[in-house]
Formats: sequence, C-alpha cells, structure tokens
Amino acid sequence: MAPGEPWFTEEDRAWAEALKEVEADTCPDCGESWSEATDPANEFEYTAQLIMCHACATSAKTVRAHQDNKGSADGLHVHLEHRKKRG
Repeated sequence: MAPGEPWFTEEDRAWAEALKEVEADTCPDCGESWSEATDPANEFEYTAQLIMCHACATSAKTVRAHQDNKGSADGLHVHLEHRKKRG
C-alpha cells in the first residue's frame, strides 16, 4: 500500500457489506440461514446427527471432576493434548 492509498477498496467494502448481510441471516448455533431455517414450510426438512468430540468430552469431564472436588472454574482454561501426537 502506497502512501495516500485507501486501506480498503470499493470492492473490499462491497465484500464486507455482503458478509455482514450473510452473517445477519445466519443462526449462530447451527449456521443455517435464519430465513430458511425459520420458514414454517421447512419445519420437518432437517435431520440431525449426534457426534462425539472426544477432546471436548475429556475436557468437560476434567472440569466437572475439578468442580466436584470444590475447585473453582473461574478463569479456568483447559489444555488438551493428543497422546499419540505428543512430541
């Protein structure tokens, strides 16, 4: 970027506005379009599958055990390591 040139071009702004519109019409939980997912005509048009993230499950179990032993979760962060990927 040369001195005096704008940080963002008109095309950059157009892409940003388009993204803003898409994000405004997106459910933060499932990622589906609000306009489609809330349409009564689509009430029975979705299927769901439960999957287990073993990393998240281990994290949750570790935190629960910590709390069950009267440990505070305030400021608690969980560091996960994959046993096979350890250096």
